Amino acid sequence: MDLEKIGKFIAKTRKDANLTQEQLAEKLGITYKAVSKWECGKGLPDASIMVELCKILKITVNDLLSGEKVGEIEYQEKLEQNIIDTIDYTDKKVSEKNKNIAMMIMLGGLFLTFIAFTIFPSESSWGSIYSVIGLVISLIGFAKMHKKKSYLKRILYSFLYVVVFLIALLIIDYSNVVLNKVAPRFSYLKETGDTMIIYKTPFYNVYRINRDTKNEYYIIDTKKEYTEDNIPITPFNRDKSGIENIIKYKNKYVGNNSNDSHLIDNLPLAEYGYVFEIDSINLGLTIDYHITDWYVNENHYLEKSLLYNSVSIFALIDNVEQITFNFSGNTYTVNRNQINELYPHFKDIVDKEIQKDNFNKYLENKMNDNNFVEDTFKKIFILE
Repeated sequence: MDLEKIGKFIAKTRKDANLTQEQLAEKLGITYKAVSKWECGKGLPDASIMVELCKILKITVNDLLSGEKVGEIEYQEKLEQNIIDTIDYTDKKVSEKNKNIAMMIMLGGLFLTFIAFTIFPSESSWGSIYSVIGLVISLIGFAKMHKKKSYLKRILYSFLYVVVFLIALLIIDYSNVVLNKVAPRFSYLKETGDTMIIYKTPFYNVYRINRDTKNEYYIIDTKKEYTEDNIPITPFNRDKSGIENIIKYKNKYVGNNSNDSHLIDNLPLAEYGYVFEIDSINLGLTIDYHITDWYVNENHYLEKSLLYNSVSIFALIDNVEQITFNFSGNTYTVNRNQINELYPHFKDIVDKEIQKDNFNKYLENKMNDNNFVEDTFKKIFILE
């Protein structure tokens, strides 16, 4: 069926009848855009108005579908061909419509999955539930798009679609875990302890340390080398205060305000607010925290923080000689000689350059030993 030829024929007979597109549309009770669409060869008139259209244009339906006036000799032949073409055209339109509906169903399922990832927090089971519902809906749409394929091909295509869909979900979930430091949505096991939650997935584990505190942090174990007994645990936010992050603020000289500020801002106690000042003459650093010291000392948190901060600052700023920590309650001072002589293994931490493994072994890990913290703190710090 030649739609372009039919369109030109409609335009010609309309003009022969001295009708504009608007006038013809008005007689048929449709918009002029529909008439324009026919004449451009982009569609056929609906069967419900085809007879009325032919009456107005003074042609037969056979003429209309042939795109020309049909003579008596070839009338029957044209009629049979037009019937076949019309059936074929209708089948194609139905098939196209069904394909569009299937595509909308598939995209609707994908959109539902996207919304589930966007709206619900990572730990909410609803996010996973709606993601699976989105998968089922999109699979229905995908299957409808391929319903003309053989049964075996539909099964194979649907299986591959589910596999690709699930792989995409896992990749997106893993990317979200890595980039945003959140719990995975698709974990098959969740173990809750006193200070941590462990999420186990088929390909990696996630440890949520210091859960529901200001110093919460995540460790993503892709090699599955950690257990609850050997996972690196610190009372601080390791993502901020760990050596992997703060080592970038290493500097030779105290007084680089931007560098010093970034370093202090990533160390423990910064979460309570602070200001600092530099004593360029005596190479000293004074940090005033906006909190009372005893208020933050549950489980020796103050003592652990001051030890950790002192060793970190003396290790990362080469020429600082003295640090003063001011609180609304008390003031604590420490100098480089005290750290160098009284903090065990300080020289191993700063042997020519920062030794990350030793930093974690002799400083970060030691903050979990309350007896070590108490004894070392008393030896090093002067309370004013």
